Amino acid sequence: MTIEKITVVGAGVMGRGIAYVSALAGFQTTLVDISEQQLKNALTELHHLAEKAVDRNKLTAQAVTNVFNHLHTSLELATAVRDTHFVIEAVPEKRELKKHVLETVDTHAPNHIVIASNTSTISPTELGSYTKRPEQVAAMHFFNPVHRMKLVEIVKGLETNSESIQVIREVAEKMNKDTVEVNEFPGFVTSRISAMVGNEAFYMLQEGVASAEDIDKAIRLGLNYPMGPLELGDLVGLDTRLNNLKYLHETLGEKFRPAPLLEQYVKAGRLGRKTGRGVYDYSKDGEMIKK
Repeated sequence: MTIEKITVVGAGVMGRGIAYVSALAGFQTTLVDISEQQLKNALTELHHLAEKAVDRNKLTAQAVTNVFNHLHTSLELATAVRDTHFVIEAVPEKRELKKHVLETVDTHAPNHIVIASNTSTISPTELGSYTKRPEQVAAMHFFNPVHRMKLVEIVKGLETNSESIQVIREVAEKMNKDTVEVNEFPGFVTSRISAMVGNEAFYMLQEGVASAEDIDKAIRLGLNYPMGPLELGDLVGLDTRLNNLKYLHETLGEKFRPAPLLEQYVKAGRLGRKTGRGVYDYSKDGEMIKK
């Protein structure tokens, strides 16, 4: 079956980014969320992103028009998936939430379609068990910011068939992404490394090894990372980072125990860019305020 219509569930940072690259690739894309405000925020941010791309000569004005002609929003998940060809679940890393979403998708989406989860840690075998089509469920892990990061990790569950993996690979490649296929294991490849580096950066900040700015600068310039681990945590969301670490700590042991300072930041509501403050301050137009 030719994939022409994609439904993305969850209009947070990752979901809106996935919807953007999906529409840019020419798929008729529906972004679904239970919050009308979240959908409005997503569209506002994506229009801003597209305008910046035009300013930098990355996109033409016509290309931007095409993107938003292909991008739609919906508050009704059951309705949105009834006439779709492919679903990407991109809700927060909470098992009960993902279970509810996947059960709803499974009930209302056509029986033959593949369901991909943008999980960074949760077992695709477990996610598949929430449906009556586990052979058509796999992880399709994008990276933030989605429009810039080239990689998609494809993780096969115990019962995922090769046809579903091929469909996911073809969708990713049409979105101009490179793919790797990873055997199922907690954290896959990239989340294990990223979580460990980000957590260690928090331990160093907590211990007074260096300032946040100097920790990030050292990693950027000394290890050639495009972004420091504390900056990245603010971008992804410190609550998301903490949830991932808790899962990895539970499944892989003590080396992933979350730094107490990270837990404090999350308890204080300092979640990163999305709340205006995390490790850094973003209270002025969402841009980092440098000290």
